[in-house]
Amino acid sequence: MLLVDSLKVLKDVRTERQVVLTTMGSAREWMKLGSHPLDFIYAPSAMGEAPDVGLGVALARPEKQVIVCNGDGCMLMNLGCLVTISAAAPPNYVLIVFDNGVYEVTGAQPTAGALAAREGKDRVDFCAVAKGSGFRAVYEFSRIDDWRNGVRDVLAATGPTFVVLNVEPVPGGAVPKSPAPPPDRARAFTAALRA
Repeated sequence: MLLVDSLKVLKDVRTERQVVLTTMGSAREWMKLGSHPLDFIYAPSAMGEAPDVGLGVALARPEKQVIVCNGDGCMLMNLGCLVTISAAAPPNYVLIVFDNGVYEVTGAQPTAGALAAREGKDRVDFCAVAKGSGFRAVYEFSRIDDWRNGVRDVLAATGPTFVVLNVEPVPGGAVPKSPAPPPDRARAFTAALRA
């Protein structure tokens, strides 16, 4: 499936009580779909840290569902966060990993988890890693119609929830630009969370 199509599915079902935190390629494409006060575009970002930022928001605001859109390369940078998230066990937390098998924004080099880098071995099974780390609800989708039909069930599950969306790399996918000065964005996001 295409990254932008998978994000449109999420955008179409998003409610007013959901925080959406995006990073890297998902941030770049999410910004093109419009903005919402409870969007946090984590750009520029520390690669791999978006799930931790989302965990903090989920724990601080348990009445809101927090959806973190993370790349597979970012996930590989911080697999340890999965254990921390499942230990805290916020029921309002959803982590979506967009698995395209490459570090898209740095030149499309294969990740160490992709088939292309594993010399005939299986690709890394992020769902198995999430289950082994203690996630309560784990899903994987490779077809857009399946994702469209399953997204509401995913978002209704008691979390922490882990989702893998197998997406195609975006040709020429560039590093996302910050939509505004970071201090201004942080203040606006904080105000939206308090409202």
